[in-house]
Amino acid sequence: PSEQAALYEKLRTLGEREADEIRLRFPDVLRRVGGYNLDALLPERESTNLAHLLVGSEGTLACSTAIELKLSPLPKNKVLGVCHFPTFYRAMDAAQHLVTLSPRAVELVDSTMIALARDIDLFRPMVEQFVRGEPAAVLIVEFAFDEQDENLRHLELLDQMMGDLGYSWSGDGERWGGVVEAADLQVQAAIAEVRKAGLNIMMSMKSEGKPVSFVEDCAVALPDLAEYTQALTEVFERHGTTGTWYAHASVGCLHVRPVLNLKLEKDADTMRAIADEAFDLVLRYKGSHSGEHGDGISRSEFHEKMFGERMVRAFQSVKDSFDPDNIFNPGKIVNAPRMNDRALLRYPPDYSMRGIENRLEWQGYSGAGNGFQGAVEMCNNNGACRKLQGGAMCPSYRVTRNERDVTRGRVNTLRLALSGQLGADAMASDEMHETMKLCVSCKACKRECPTGVDMAKMKLEVLAARVATNGATLHDRLIMRLPDYAPWLARVAGVVNPLSRLLPIRILTEKLAGFSRQRQLPQWRRDWFSETASTGSGEREVVLLADTFNTWFEPENLRAARNVLSQCGYRVHIASSSDKTRLCCGRTCLAAGMLDQAREHAQRLQRTLLPWVERGVPVVGLEPSCLLTLRDEHLALLPGAQTRLIAQNSFLFEEFLQRELESGKLKPSFAPLKKKALLHGHCHQKAFNLMGSVSAVLSAVPDLQVKTIESSCCGMAGAFGYAVDSADVSRQMAELDLLPAVAAADADTLIVADGTSCRHQIEDLGDRRVYHVARVLEMALPSAPVVERGPEHA
Repeated sequence: PSEQAALYEKLRTLGEREADEIRLRFPDVLRRVGGYNLDALLPERESTNLAHLLVGSEGTLACSTAIELKLSPLPKNKVLGVCHFPTFYRAMDAAQHLVTLSPRAVELVDSTMIALARDIDLFRPMVEQFVRGEPAAVLIVEFAFDEQDENLRHLELLDQMMGDLGYSWSGDGERWGGVVEAADLQVQAAIAEVRKAGLNIMMSMKSEGKPVSFVEDCAVALPDLAEYTQALTEVFERHGTTGTWYAHASVGCLHVRPVLNLKLEKDADTMRAIADEAFDLVLRYKGSHSGEHGDGISRSEFHEKMFGERMVRAFQSVKDSFDPDNIFNPGKIVNAPRMNDRALLRYPPDYSMRGIENRLEWQGYSGAGNGFQGAVEMCNNNGACRKLQGGAMCPSYRVTRNERDVTRGRVNTLRLALSGQLGADAMASDEMHETMKLCVSCKACKRECPTGVDMAKMKLEVLAARVATNGATLHDRLIMRLPDYAPWLARVAGVVNPLSRLLPIRILTEKLAGFSRQRQLPQWRRDWFSETASTGSGEREVVLLADTFNTWFEPENLRAARNVLSQCGYRVHIASSSDKTRLCCGRTCLAAGMLDQAREHAQRLQRTLLPWVERGVPVVGLEPSCLLTLRDEHLALLPGAQTRLIAQNSFLFEEFLQRELESGKLKPSFAPLKKKALLHGHCHQKAFNLMGSVSAVLSAVPDLQVKTIESSCCGMAGAFGYAVDSADVSRQMAELDLLPAVAAADADTLIVADGTSCRHQIEDLGDRRVYHVARVLEMALPSAPVVERGPEHA
């Protein structure tokens, strides 16, 4: 207590001595966190609360063992008005007027963020719900009064104010604009998602230059906001760059990030020059150079410019009083290094990625390896992959809670390896193998990562590097050659299947080939899908792609799909090569890291499908992991116009039917099916935003009640669930959400899953029959009785 009393007295004395300087130097704006909060020590305060001094001290003064928070209730009702503006300046000028309506918030989204969001699969449909045309900026105005009628009244006032300011949807040039109203909760949720992901959307730029944070949250008074932002834009232009803008227009605190490439010395120097000029502007407008996120290294060394020498000495006195040994977070707020010292940056002066031997095309990205470097460096450590609920990524992390097993951990390891920071041959090392081992290539990050990190595709490069260095294991070769030996084993299914169920054989298989004895491998079918003749008499044609898995393990799915398409009026052709042999997309080769062999499969498939698609016949497939390979990996294996044409004309079964339904070309007459259906989505369906297609076609069946399971990956993920070193994690993935939902379903509820892996996982661990959507639709065909799997399933 005596020590605390001495500290208290010392700080109180400092506050009295420096009171005039504090009042003079500290800016009078709402958002201000620069330096230490010395105004908490002013003598006119009723009492001196040192907690106010610790707020914003960035861990430089003390650590907290317990914190008491004051909570406020969430608003019961709210509405949003999205105000569109033709120029950025006019949006900034309008902010001071819009706040007079007492909104809860006014948030900026500029044209750069809109364009980037429209280029991200996850956010494109959200943006289209609330952005009209091509505005230079929008201001999202939120009203959250207790009564919804009052919110709606203010929405009308907002529309009137925009009109009074001279904007209308019929206006031209600088008079174009208006309000998109969002009283609907779904639209509000879409706006909130885009706004919440603002930083990550900005960081999704694929260029070498990225939006850099160092003048990010300067704050000025609202009447000065338009002039300040215009002057700062001119600073950026003088230095040959542009800035991205978003966030808190209602309090004059915008998140602005100039686009720079900090791998270059000249851009690091440009960063410092921009900071100098930007803070001069802040001083001119009597604002704060640090409005929200703190000083850190990037702003601390400018405190003398912003507060004066005397205040900097006062900051040092506070630091010395709390932390005389300089233990707590040194180099922040006081005694800061130069902000453009590249040794402190993510990319130090000796950083490079040279000689990358990539095997895939990385279009749109920059750097070594034909863009592989740029793709890896897209990760900005935002941590969106570290979620445990909602969405699908990152499924293995949800089980292990280990940073190594999250997308961020994997891509950072990959970046360090490619830049030589993990030693020679790190790409093919055992450590890298361990890092990638639990990645199930679900592609969830391809859609859900705000910066577009595609770990599934990157893993292919790692697998290929390991195979090139160490050779393929027996486990990998068995996976890769599945399409080749499948016809032979199917012919002796009556012998192979019983043997595979014997424990001694399973133990031997585990020791020799790495397939877990705890898991039952798929059973071969003697009645495999051998049909090649076209069926149906309709004028419209489709090509059915008979994938390896449904052909040899579940042929009833292909027969059901052919039956449904034929009875819906389509002439169905079966894709087969010129020598009448079966085709493969190369998925098993990809899973084993055999990219050259996968490319050969892709070329063979392309030669077969190209004549069909060139005359407008769509390709339809059942297995998401196979069909969507044509729209994803094939573009990286065989970049070119022909691959793009096939990709654009290849559809999952349910996706094709939904398209035909919506165009009016298909008018099905399904019989009522008085059942409940529980739907589980394959990861690749989710990654390509195709789950709506399954729901849409199932909703065409009268009386069928469909509910989607909210789950991540089922855990099987091809051969992942069968491998001895990942079988346990596979089971734990399924037990998170999927298996409990299945167990809770009534016995007569149809369990529906389009993925081969998903069906096998549920049937093996959940002991329930699982149906492909094609079989459910076949059940509803008036003239097509359903034939269950029976004796033919050896």
